[in-house]
Amino acid sequence: MRRSHYFIPLLKETPAEAQVVSHQLCLRAGLIRQVAAGNYDWLPLGLKVLRKVENIVREEMDKAGALEILMPAVLPADLWKETGRYEKYGPELLRFKDRNDRECVLGPTHEEAVTQIFRDNVKSYRELPLNLYQIQWKFRDEMRPRFGLMRGREFCMKDAYSFDTDREKSLEAYQRMFDAYTRVFDRLGLQWRAVVADTGSIGGNYSHEFQVLADTGEDTLLFDPDSDYAVNIEKYDAATAPKPREQLVEKKGIEVGHCFHLGDLYSEKMNALVTLEDGKSIPVVMGCYGIGVSRLVAAAIEQSHDDKGVIWPEPMAPFKVGIANIRHSDATCTDMATKLYLHLQTMGVETLYDDRDVSAGQKFAEMDLIGLPWQAIIGPKNAAEGKIEWKNRKTGETQLLGTDQLPW
Repeated sequence: MRRSHYFIPLLKETPAEAQVVSHQLCLRAGLIRQVAAGNYDWLPLGLKVLRKVENIVREEMDKAGALEILMPAVLPADLWKETGRYEKYGPELLRFKDRNDRECVLGPTHEEAVTQIFRDNVKSYRELPLNLYQIQWKFRDEMRPRFGLMRGREFCMKDAYSFDTDREKSLEAYQRMFDAYTRVFDRLGLQWRAVVADTGSIGGNYSHEFQVLADTGEDTLLFDPDSDYAVNIEKYDAATAPKPREQLVEKKGIEVGHCFHLGDLYSEKMNALVTLEDGKSIPVVMGCYGIGVSRLVAAAIEQSHDDKGVIWPEPMAPFKVGIANIRHSDATCTDMATKLYLHLQTMGVETLYDDRDVSAGQKFAEMDLIGLPWQAIIGPKNAAEGKIEWKNRKTGETQLLGTDQLPW
């Protein structure tokens, strides 16, 4: 994509309302714009990042055997009343009536809705195991939405739900999702930990949080660097915790995923039954698995940035390469930049070519701000020698390479 044709409304100054780094840089780098408190437009650059996250999540869900569906954002209140959550959930659940005076909610989560799908369509153990997931926009009416995408009112989430005949099989499904989450966060290029966690408003009897490690995180994590033991400090019990070998490490984290073993918490209340081989009907055993897709965009920035801007992990970057032609009027520079751009396009490398007639300083500052992993800098001196300067955004290291060479 040529920069002259691409919509990236950058900001030079940090907006006063942006308190955390990810909110500041999402606004300054032209990823999002606020429509109302906690609600945002996703602009082209930000939407490309969001889609990258979605695609990796979707690929791993499919690989784990989950089937994609899409449930409504607006749900009948009667479903929530069946489980008792209509009264218990609190003011974050947006309740309203339609023109026919029917009570509705704007879904912050979809346990009731997916349980209805199961009870209306699945009857026999022969149809199990089953795992259904969606990538859907949710709404929670936060009293004080803050920190941009970290705690907004509207957000994109992947939520999956497993259905099995007994606890043992359900825990096997839980482990498959746990393993899929491990692959997701590794593929996104993030530093993260899975920790034993509280089940909160979702409920159930067993859960793990997936936390992106970042100094600005709201959660405090304790983990043993020599083993798999890790826990949210809210769940830590020194009396029952295994004894580490150099002491437990304390880190801050941002929750971006959560797995819950629900058991029959929802299925019993909603009469979602399955008939076993012996003819007996029992409530189906469920698991619930969420990933904050839009929150991952913010968490990645919180983990990876500097005073110049975003440093995207390569799998999440909107473009892999940014080409900066620093002498627009020089025919050799322009010819080399154009040929490199077309070559990378042919190779399938997503590239942003800054072909504008603006200063080199402006191009460098903007490339650093939006955080593309590689910058190809083309100037008169190097171009005359058939060389391109490649800069790694993360390390800051540069190297001169011939026009037929790439740095990765």
